[in-house]
Amino acid sequence: MDYIHLREMQFFGYHGVLPEETVLGQRFRASVSLAVDLQQAGKTDNLDNTVSYVGVYDICREVIEGKPFKLIEAVAEAVASRVLSQYEGQVKGCRVEIIKPDPPIPGHYKEVAVEIVRGIFQ
Repeated sequence: MDYIHLREMQFFGYHGVLPEETVLGQRFRASVSLAVDLQQAGKTDNLDNTVSYVGVYDICREVIEGKPFKLIEAVAEAVASRVLSQYEGQVKGCRVEIIKPDPPIPGHYKEVAVEIVRGIFQ
């Protein structure tokens, strides 16, 4: 299996359970990995034989900067679902990590994150 990775994309959104998260918003980071067959793209050097990084980035931006969700689990699910739907037949599996670097919880930690895997991802 071959993979395309989009790492540490940064967006601003209004996801969260607490009122201040939905009013003030906050930064989110996202990483997406796609399980795809890249052999034809490598042989032909033709964009039609791969998945557009721009298209995947746009999906992430639209979901994360769009309609607010309470849970970052739901954000990750929406990203994976849209990627698999838009690139049906090309993308065999999708791994999505959504990182909330500054959640409004007391304590010392680097960040909180969820990671989901959908489809075939070895």
